[in-house]
Amino acid sequence: MNSLLGTLGPVGLAAVLTVVLIVGTKGDGQAKSLSWGWCLALSLLAGAAYSAAGWPFSLVRGLVKDFVELLNSVLPGITLPAVGLCMAAIIAWKKLSKRGVAMLGIPFWYVAASGDGGLGILAQKIADLAERLAA
Repeated sequence: MNSLLGTLGPVGLAAVLTVVLIVGTKGDGQAKSLSWGWCLALSLLAGAAYSAAGWPFSLVRGLVKDFVELLNSVLPGITLPAVGLCMAAIIAWKKLSKRGVAMLGIPFWYVAASGDGGLGILAQKIADLAERLAA
């Protein structure tokens, strides 16, 4: 198992987790579909792996930053932690599909990693874990 993860690398880990989240939320195959909790946990790890992987996964970071800048032009003074907490509220209380939870969870951890405070520290620790798992 150590050699498999060693050859996987951060880019491979990000790619594998993305495929698992996209395919695993449908559940048409032999395996059951992922639960809501697994979708959230794997998207958390995938978002951290995206941070560790760099290009081409850094394109997601660019899209998130562009969205935050657009939002900041409409609501001047909005901060990344506020955007992150809004996204967390959407994940928690909006009836999203499992795929919606997974696809909103990945950019959420980008926003959390860029913000100050507890979410930024937690996201950095998860990114460190993802790098260690993939190395």
